[in-house]
Amino acid sequence: MIRKVWPLVAAAVALGIDAYVLAGVLPSIAESLTTTVAVIGLGVTAFTAAYAVGGPLLSGRLTRGSTARALLIALGVFNLGNLITVVAPGVAFFLASRVVAGAGAGILTAVATATAAAMVADRERGRAMAMVTFGLSTGTVAGVPVGMLIGQSWGWRWTMALVVAVGVLSMIALAARAHTLPTLPVTGGAPVFGVLRSGTVSAGIVAAFLLGVASLGLYTYLLPMADTRGLRDWGFALVWAWGVGGVTGAALIGRPLDRYGPRALLVALPALLAASFAAFWAFSAPAVWLIAAAVWGAAAWASVPTLQQALTRDRPDRAMAVIAFQMAAMYLGSAAGAAAGSSLLAGGADSADLAGWALVPAGLAIALLGRIGASVRALPARTRTPVHAPAGDDTTRAAVEVGLDDAPPLCPGRPA
Repeated sequence: MIRKVWPLVAAAVALGIDAYVLAGVLPSIAESLTTTVAVIGLGVTAFTAAYAVGGPLLSGRLTRGSTARALLIALGVFNLGNLITVVAPGVAFFLASRVVAGAGAGILTAVATATAAAMVADRERGRAMAMVTFGLSTGTVAGVPVGMLIGQSWGWRWTMALVVAVGVLSMIALAARAHTLPTLPVTGGAPVFGVLRSGTVSAGIVAAFLLGVASLGLYTYLLPMADTRGLRDWGFALVWAWGVGGVTGAALIGRPLDRYGPRALLVALPALLAASFAAFWAFSAPAVWLIAAAVWGAAAWASVPTLQQALTRDRPDRAMAVIAFQMAAMYLGSAAGAAAGSSLLAGGADSADLAGWALVPAGLAIALLGRIGASVRALPARTRTPVHAPAGDDTTRAAVEVGLDDAPPLCPGRPA
């Protein structure tokens, strides 16, 4: 299964780097382009806004006829935007380039995740979607620090060149495997916003936004929070604990999703997320913060494919649109959470108390996800051996091992 989806994972790595690497090199970009950090910070906003618009509105149109073409076009737009960033002579070109890159990233995330799910059997969908999330988290965790080191040594333009290089390699890998990519289901021209008519999908998208506010928004202030609690020297370790937890959570969540379904995990993972926030808020011991950071990263990134599985399992023909809205909501939530944190700090709040404030959107997300979990169909009962199946009937045996409801009738004309 991994061999099938690894080109999509490589593309997700490039997205993971690009989504967050600018935060580490904002001062050097501002100095190079003779402007302020606040103006360059608008590049992050431009990227996020284009991501949120591009994914839902353009991904479905591009995939009509050829999934490979859609992925290559999206990657091409993404790489073009980042290449313009590399050579941008001024602020106007820089901001425009972030819009282009964000639009390509939004399309690519939705199409890549839906394609990964369509490339495998139903019993492997959770692992396939989790692999794309694994790529996003790996790009964020490993690529961002490397990009920052490159920026400090050779300048921020080389940092962005790293993103372009990873993106180009992903295009080559996808082009080589284009013939293996499935055609995604066509929805008959149904409006992309039609998926929002489902109460479950709408609740899931709002929950994704709230999780973005709570988790990715709070991550912006991890180092100031540690500084306030006297843990400045532990800042680097905390960042890596969050990152290692995120990569581990994304890598390991797929198999439980496929075996047990998303029902229980929908609430359990955000509950762990809230527990980690509470630990940050209530304690100051380095060991507690390191454990809480790892749990935070694992629960946050594992929640992404869990929600995707819950929202798309019964509507595979609309998977791409649903995922596009979910990821757009998550990144918008990240931007909103960072802005809310800034407002709280400007109003006199202590940075260490931001973890307590994050419990509010996390709690609301748990309530919504509990409602979604109640509506999610449970997976069929599983067993290792078929019951009353003929010894040589491999089809029946395989079906029973996956789920009793998938098995053909044991006697023709009579329900099994």
